[in-house]
Amino acid sequence: MTRIAAVSGSRSADSTTRAALRVALRAAADAGAETDLIDLGAVDLPLYHPDEDAQGDSEALKRRVREADGVLAGTPVYRGSYSSTFKNFHDFCGSDEYANTAVGLLATAGGGSYGGTLEHLRSTFRNVHAWTVPHEVGIQGASSKIETSGATDAATPDGEPRITDEDLRRRTERLGRVVLEHAERMRE
Repeated sequence: MTRIAAVSGSRSADSTTRAALRVALRAAADAGAETDLIDLGAVDLPLYHPDEDAQGDSEALKRRVREADGVLAGTPVYRGSYSSTFKNFHDFCGSDEYANTAVGLLATAGGGSYGGTLEHLRSTFRNVHAWTVPHEVGIQGASSKIETSGATDAATPDGEPRITDEDLRRRTERLGRVVLEHAERMRE
């Protein structure tokens, strides 16, 4: 079975990034993938130090990415780029984790633009030999378009988050399916 992992670079308890990734993961699972959510806000991951091999949960997290056939990388937009939480995790990973891996990109913005963030992600993933899929998702004004499972009126009957904007929901679900499709092709 093809495995898709999502990496959420948010530390927020009510994260729209994590919620959007869960929507994409659900679509990948519905299409037949085994899925795994790596919530960087809930792990022990000290600041990367190049002179230390393993720190906190770094080895276990790297293994989860390495074992994935495809990765959904999601981050909130901070100062026009990705979060320091995502950057720290990304520093632990290299081509051993991402070579021959299909990667889909997702950025959630409170009010500003997400374009620079997606470009920064694309270039850093290219540097670790990942293959970023052409389809990507940027969500501007994310808190008004995504109901997280922490919201009192949240979403689906099973408590899963939902994206209230129909076009954004379809694009986010498509991201999960596209990463799965490319991951399956790359396994052949």
